[in-house]
Amino acid sequence: MARRGAYAKGLAKREEILEAALRVVAEHGYRKASVREIADAVELSPAGLLHYFGSKEELFVAILAARDARDEDRVVSEDIVEGLLEIVGRNTAVPGLVQLYAQLAAEAADPEHPARAFFAHRTARLEGYAIAELEAAQRAGRIRSDLDPAWIIRSVHAMADGLQTAWLIDREIDMAADLRRFIALLEPAPAQNPAPGDAG
Repeated sequence: MARRGAYAKGLAKREEILEAALRVVAEHGYRKASVREIADAVELSPAGLLHYFGSKEELFVAILAARDARDEDRVVSEDIVEGLLEIVGRNTAVPGLVQLYAQLAAEAADPEHPARAFFAHRTARLEGYAIAELEAAQRAGRIRSDLDPAWIIRSVHAMADGLQTAWLIDREIDMAADLRRFIALLEPAPAQNPAPGDAG
């Protein structure tokens, strides 16, 4: 029983750390958010904080995972496109987390980096879910049926990630609006009514 209680307390402390880390990174960005600053926010030493995660890199991967879970919990729309646009629009309020995502996405190219497994799993999970939703949208006539759903989601995913990087450089970019324009290109062309005199 004591071991179970200690485990529950450890999980609670880990959640407390992640909540504090989300705030610190959102406010200060990836490079300025030190392990010491996050540790101070939860009254731990840096070594005590890393006891819960193993390394600084694994801590930052856990922060991204916590951000994803929070975003998914907050999505109001049941439509996959509107849900994505909702998250992208919300990201403009947390540039530090956008910076963290972009940085770790680049570092995940290294097979040995802890972020590699996180991004591989994240991509497989999101794309698996999104492809099923897109296939349903194609059957309903909301998305062009001549397009491969896997290609669509890869393209939207790549555009969303690229827009985040561009937005970090130029905050005038409207990421959600640009994504909406691209997604509109995937919709079937409106049916053309025949001009008077064309029929018969």
